[in-house]
Amino acid sequence: MVIYKRERSLQYQCRYKDKNGTWVRVSTQEVSLERAIAAACRLYDQARFRQAQGLAQKAHTFAHIAQAYVKVLETEIGKQWREESKKPYARRLARQGIQRRQTALDAYLVCVRDYFMPYFKQRPIDEITQDDMAAFEYWRDKRRQRTLVASTQQNYITAWNRLMAFAVEKGYLPAYYRHPRLKHKGRKSTPRPAFTEEEIERLLAFMAAWRDSPQRFPEQETRPLCCDYVEMLLLTGMRHSTEAYYIRWKHLAWHWDKGVRYLRIWVSGKTGPRWLIAKHRAVDVLRRLHARQQDISDIPFDDLFEQQLDLRVFRASDGTTYTRMDSTWNNLMRDSGLLKSATGERRSLYSLRHTYATLALLRNEVDIHTLSKQLGNSVAMIERYYSKLTATMAAERLA
Repeated sequence: MVIYKRERSLQYQCRYKDKNGTWVRVSTQEVSLERAIAAACRLYDQARFRQAQGLAQKAHTFAHIAQAYVKVLETEIGKQWREESKKPYARRLARQGIQRRQTALDAYLVCVRDYFMPYFKQRPIDEITQDDMAAFEYWRDKRRQRTLVASTQQNYITAWNRLMAFAVEKGYLPAYYRHPRLKHKGRKSTPRPAFTEEEIERLLAFMAAWRDSPQRFPEQETRPLCCDYVEMLLLTGMRHSTEAYYIRWKHLAWHWDKGVRYLRIWVSGKTGPRWLIAKHRAVDVLRRLHARQQDISDIPFDDLFEQQLDLRVFRASDGTTYTRMDSTWNNLMRDSGLLKSATGERRSLYSLRHTYATLALLRNEVDIHTLSKQLGNSVAMIERYYSKLTATMAAERLA
């Protein structure tokens, strides 16, 4: 151990050799020689302890490592998007103004940036214990105001493991370091509560009067728009928000088959872009939307799709677009008395998608393979959530 002073510095420095024979230089942060000797001895003892425990000689803070990993994630996301943008369908989406779909890397970025970093902050990364992980899980669930489903919990687990692997790779942690882990104890995900056929008839009848009842702004605009939005979701099964909000008039097209005209809609969600076929009554919804939008109402409806208009379908009469309709939806559910299902579960706009799938299977309108194409989900997911209904569909063949 060597203690010395640098020129133009009042504090004493110390240096010693580590197990690899490399000189380590550290400031004692003391101006008194006696205090500097004591501080140097403590630093040397700490270094020997960290060496015996297999820890890195310099304890890096969690925030420092997490910030470095966030940059790596952002680079990976950018590279992934550049590769995706080279594909023909991605270029078509870009021309149509559809945002890129979210990937697993985006979910990991949110976990690290919005949850791990605000909680662990300046803690030395190698001092985080299993008890700290349990405390983090409690804080996270309290912040999100619910216990996470298993699939969402898996995003946090994967993001944490990737971050720890990054710390080892960069030398912030030793290769044989055994990091604390998050527990996989999320609740099993369940479909949103659906509406029964009787409830749908009741809702549609109620909306016919409810949409035109307000006398003040902005409900004069939001109520009719919300009713059309609800009906379109019931008639297509598309995803609320991620797909429905971004539909533009140029995404609509007619499809002819055996002399019958069908409405075809191009959507892009978390599983990629696809065409879906709307029920015939969806045309009436579009006619109402077209008639209210002042900037295109003079265009004949039959000529509308050929115009390739780069305008949102779900807009107010003056062209205003809304990023959320949850408030108006909650008012509709409250006023109609359909806010909760028979089992007491609160309904959301995603319940309309579940209703579409449930009724399609109960009425035996389509098989699960066709339904999976329409919804943009895998057959396995349909079978997992609707296994009881798919068995009912086959009752005639099984009996």
